[in-house]
Amino acid sequence: MSVSGARFADLLERHRIDFSAGVPCSLIEDLIATLETHPRLPYVAAVREDVAVGLAAGAWFAGRRPAVLMQNSGLGTSLNALASLSLMYGLPVLLLVTWRGYQGKDAPEHILMGEISPNLLTLCGVAHRVLSAASLEADLAWAVAEMEQRLQPVALLVPPGVVEMGRAHARAADQPATREGGGVPSRSVALEPRISRLAALGAALKPLGREPLVHANGYICRESFSLGDRPQNFYMIGSMGLASAIGLGLALARPHHRAVVFDGDGNLLMNLGILAQVGARRPANLVHCVFDNGVYGSTGNQASLSHQVRLDRLAVAAGYRTAVAVVAAGEVEAAMQAALASEGPHFILVKVTREEAEAPRIPFTPAAIRDRFRASVLAG
Repeated sequence: MSVSGARFADLLERHRIDFSAGVPCSLIEDLIATLETHPRLPYVAAVREDVAVGLAAGAWFAGRRPAVLMQNSGLGTSLNALASLSLMYGLPVLLLVTWRGYQGKDAPEHILMGEISPNLLTLCGVAHRVLSAASLEADLAWAVAEMEQRLQPVALLVPPGVVEMGRAHARAADQPATREGGGVPSRSVALEPRISRLAALGAALKPLGREPLVHANGYICRESFSLGDRPQNFYMIGSMGLASAIGLGLALARPHHRAVVFDGDGNLLMNLGILAQVGARRPANLVHCVFDNGVYGSTGNQASLSHQVRLDRLAVAAGYRTAVAVVAAGEVEAAMQAALASEGPHFILVKVTREEAEAPRIPFTPAAIRDRFRASVLAG
């Protein structure tokens, strides 16, 4: 016996799941097809499974109850995001994990992951059950209660045959899209930094009021904190590369409120697919500001690829409404003011020197960072 995607989606909605993101799998294609056109349970097609975990985190901060859909191979991709984001901060999310390689019956590439998937979840401390069509409602009720009580991700492993397969459907993504112009900027000389990241951060912070601000991990967090702490600041301690995904999830879940991301060149390059994700969704309320010093500062100033690649041009090509590159404090402040006052998504590339300020580590526990940030978002 199997359940239809419509029935599954109905039960998700009944248990107040109101945001979903994921990477497709044929074992739940009927569910994904339903979610893609669902009027009340929005689905965001993610470029990677760990990005979906970041999107869900942002949505939870905005008061949503999120789900992430992935194949069990995606557990490998998501391990760091689960360990140093969802589990460390305590961010509830329902993980619907399809079980390829179930009972050793699948293509060769799925056999090992199929064998270890339950143990992998146990090793990570993620509570989980194996879903069946007969117990679907009870299993969902258990999972949602567990994730809310534990403030942790909870997983349901979905074996083959639980969800109907093979329903023909037309996805919106299959249709040709039109977009107003923009084009890729012409090649120009390399940007020459004039100010330190600390000075640039200070200039970017000046126009902000109560907008929630997601910080990439590393010195961006620490230097920003040294300039002035605020409850609206989410400081990432781990999960390098996912600040932009959290910010996008927050923006999509609160479309009428601004969301700001302070990113780094190394962080963005680690999750470059997020540019296409933002360009496809085009959230008008997102401001994505990247402080580019051309190196991985926390690990010894090894060079990043931003020496050869202009990140602002990639943002324009991906579909951001605006993308600007700035090198002076006044330009940074003006660019942030303009972005906050107009429809986005906006990309601000701030070229800065390698200079690093003496800045303290973030003194708050992950749970404290989580609680005060979410409270400020929901009050905003």
